[in-house]
Amino acid sequence: MNQADSSELTESGIREFHVNLDSLLTNIASVVLGKNEVTRLVVVALLAEGHLLIEDVPGVGKTLLGRAIAASINCVFHRIQFTPDLLPSDILGSSIYNAGTGEFVFKPGPIFSNVLLADEINRTTPRTQSALLEAMSDRQVSVEGETHHLSPPFLVLATQNPYEFEGTYVLPESQLDRFMIRIRMGYPIRAEERKILSSHRAGEPVEFLKPVLMAEQVVAMQNAVRRVRVDDAISEYLLDIVHATRKHDDLHVGVSTRGALMLYRAAQSLALVSGRNYVVPDDIKSLAVPVLSHRVVGKSFLQAGQFAAAEAIIRDIVDRLRVPS
Repeated sequence: MNQADSSELTESGIREFHVNLDSLLTNIASVVLGKNEVTRLVVVALLAEGHLLIEDVPGVGKTLLGRAIAASINCVFHRIQFTPDLLPSDILGSSIYNAGTGEFVFKPGPIFSNVLLADEINRTTPRTQSALLEAMSDRQVSVEGETHHLSPPFLVLATQNPYEFEGTYVLPESQLDRFMIRIRMGYPIRAEERKILSSHRAGEPVEFLKPVLMAEQVVAMQNAVRRVRVDDAISEYLLDIVHATRKHDDLHVGVSTRGALMLYRAAQSLALVSGRNYVVPDDIKSLAVPVLSHRVVGKSFLQAGQFAAAEAIIRDIVDRLRVPS
């Protein structure tokens, strides 16, 4: 899409969406303290119709963030606690025999929701992890030969513990590639942690969080994201980054075409979240690491440190490439 398409998304439309987005971000930030950039990336993934993977040690607010985004939108929310004995049918649903009619009736699983919190996703087996693939890619579920469509919006917000923790399984590359953005929460600074202690004195603040957006409003903003302008020079800059990963001496596998599309859509979403109807180079630069680093495979990466090494390579590529004017 080039600059000639500027009439597709008006400035007044942008302002209306931005008011709603500010309400959403403020609502989440009222309970997820000191994590404004993380919250912003969650909203970027939501509006870009992508999915989010949060990796960090237990107890830093990963689950709280998922509950806060779901509570802020008036939609269906389900949480799945992933365990080693979890089965695909526990996620997707199964057919149950009805003695009265003599027929099997499909009982939907928790994946039939608008926001799905897949808690500690890497504590279950790869077979069960793969049950999410079709839903994340095509917004549908196939069970016993029948296809069931998922209602929009649909966001999988998965959390995982670091691989070196006991009882974790490695997420396969095909699963990682379905996540638009991968981030870490990190520990809060001391001042914010003091506020967290005070705010939890009388209970969990997220329990009292009220929705500020309807599901229909989120879908409207998702449609608006696709109309955000991307200049040809921006597209070429994005492709420069992607192709540089495929030629890098330290990478065995570079970014796929799906990865390029994910970065493109995420940049459109970030532009809308920032109150613009066009993408700028800084949108691509700021999203390159969280969108691309989990899609590359290094020649000498150790499992425990692969993401840190990948992030460093992506940053180096972005720093070296010329930014379009």
